[in-house]
Amino acid sequence: MTLTLHDVREGGRWTTAQRLKNDVLYGVASAALWAARPWPRSVLSLVGRNLGRLAHLLLRRERRVARANVALAFPAMPEAEQRALARRAFVELGSLLGDAVAALTHSFAPLPFPEEARATLREALAEGRGVVLPSAHLGPWERVAATLVAAGFPLTTLVRESYDPRFDALFVRLRGASKVEFIPRGHAGAAMRVVRALRKGRVLGAPMDLRSRVPSVPATLLGVPAPTAIGPARIALRARAAVVVATVERTPAGSLELTATRLPLHGAEDERGLTQAINDELSRRIRTAPELWPWMHPRFR
Repeated sequence: MTLTLHDVREGGRWTTAQRLKNDVLYGVASAALWAARPWPRSVLSLVGRNLGRLAHLLLRRERRVARANVALAFPAMPEAEQRALARRAFVELGSLLGDAVAALTHSFAPLPFPEEARATLREALAEGRGVVLPSAHLGPWERVAATLVAAGFPLTTLVRESYDPRFDALFVRLRGASKVEFIPRGHAGAAMRVVRALRKGRVLGAPMDLRSRVPSVPATLLGVPAPTAIGPARIALRARAAVVVATVERTPAGSLELTATRLPLHGAEDERGLTQAINDELSRRIRTAPELWPWMHPRFR
């Protein structure tokens, strides 16, 4: 209840301490973005990686959460490797921050997108009922959306508003630069906009790997109990839309590419079964590049 009262996304109000903290954070972020405008993408990525190393050093609570989550998902992994994976996750997240900042002043660099993955999406769209596209915060997820749009796929993605509404303007700029349409989940009329998007034959992007205050069902992710949003499965079954999971994956050569996997609805006709099937596919993908997932998020708590 306390979180809701102080969460402006829930109609609450910040405390004086929250407002001061958020004002400082917004001021620092605005100044950093202004200063970063002339920097090339490579420099921003390097700065971001170093910020990630610093965050791993200073943010003790987040570091503990990351290590605990890695231990839950990879119990057989030696402790030293678990700690190294948690540390790499901070560094990679910093690099992604640099990449996102670069996207505000530079053009998006599309990800490799194999023809097989494109064909999977084209075939699903050709059925005429739209596509629900569950995804994850795995690697450069904003570039995943931009790559889909650049390849000609009509993408509309569900997003959650920022804890500080002032940051929403930055996200609008970021997504607008890549021509990604989006629907804020908390806005009035969001449900109707979702229905219209599918009826128009669009791809509805739904990141669903992180914990969120939405209707959820018991499920597992990476083999760990993790209540998961039921919305994407419910929408797909009610609209009879195809379900295609899309994220980056690590190739055998070590590079990243955008891949798409269609999930059969046969055998997963109920909402819980489909939700678990989505989680299973997301888990497989996270395991191909675990350092690119935000382990510091309290997903399993």
